[in-house]
Amino acid sequence: MPRRARRPRLWPWIIVLTLGCLIVGLAASAGFAGRSASLGPPSSTLPSWQAPLLGAYLVLRQEALDSPAGDTGAAATLEIEPGETASDAIDRLAQAGVVQEPSLLRAYLRYKGLDSGIEAGRYSLRGSQTVRDIAEALQAAGDSRYTLVIVEGWRREQIAQALGALGLSFSPGDFLAATRRPPPGVTQTASTLEGFLFPDTYRLDPRWTADQVVAIMLDTFQRRVDSNLRDGFDRQGLTLLEAVTLASIVEREAALPEERPLIASVFYNRLSAGMKLQSDPTVQFALGLQPDGEWWKSPLSLEDLATDSAYNTYVYGGLPPGPIANPGLDSLRAVARPADTRFYYFRAACDGLGSHVFAFTFEEHLQNACP
Repeated sequence: MPRRARRPRLWPWIIVLTLGCLIVGLAASAGFAGRSASLGPPSSTLPSWQAPLLGAYLVLRQEALDSPAGDTGAAATLEIEPGETASDAIDRLAQAGVVQEPSLLRAYLRYKGLDSGIEAGRYSLRGSQTVRDIAEALQAAGDSRYTLVIVEGWRREQIAQALGALGLSFSPGDFLAATRRPPPGVTQTASTLEGFLFPDTYRLDPRWTADQVVAIMLDTFQRRVDSNLRDGFDRQGLTLLEAVTLASIVEREAALPEERPLIASVFYNRLSAGMKLQSDPTVQFALGLQPDGEWWKSPLSLEDLATDSAYNTYVYGGLPPGPIANPGLDSLRAVARPADTRFYYFRAACDGLGSHVFAFTFEEHLQNACP
């Protein structure tokens, strides 16, 4: 007897659609409507059943979408060949540490319909960029001649030098002149934009002026230094300028991301106790460009430590009058949320790996010296 033709099983799809509706309904009832709107509309190419599922997933992962996508110290330059898929590129970014959650980036690209729009070319990407930033950056290959990477802890003169090497329409002097003004929204006296030129990867148009490039950096600062960070600065009793100033010192002192909150706590403890910060990078900033072309002199001499400058925290108490460099997001977060410690001292460990040892008393600090 011939077998009866099987009817297609509809129950798996019914379950998927039901779950999707439940997730979307729960998200909306939890007050996620505004966050969902920030995703924007899904791609018109998405199947009708897939859009709500991806949208609900991305709403629930919104914080991860707007946080650094990977290791903030990781960077990668990708050469995308014609025909290479988005999935291939994401795998390579994950191997480089630029992306820690490949599935989240894939989901966002899929939701926005960007997964098939990657152009062949060269891309410079960093783990400090958000998932959204990386997704957008993958849509247009940039000419590497006009890509600027601002490293965390650079001073504005170093940024000017890097810009000068790109062959843009303006000179390093033009850039320095454009940054010789107070930061927007800062009511305290600040003579330059030092500290507010946000470290990131910038794809520049060679026709832009220095003022336009500066405006983009300031806009990036405004977006990345969000209300949560600013609330954290308020809780610590710091103005925005003071917070960025302290973060710039933490940036220059710290080599390991996990030590930044500890180093920030040391400086907070010293400020509370009326002790001088005694931070070498503030002296290095005051000394400026050295005969060998370096901006950060090391090691410092006893004569250097006695340099009469308002930025020298061995000579003057409190915070210096402004930032000494442009801090990255990790250092800003460390200032907003420092560790809770009783440490007043730290010095480089003897392992040569950039780590530090911390101490409560000066006697302990002396004992931590390398033999």
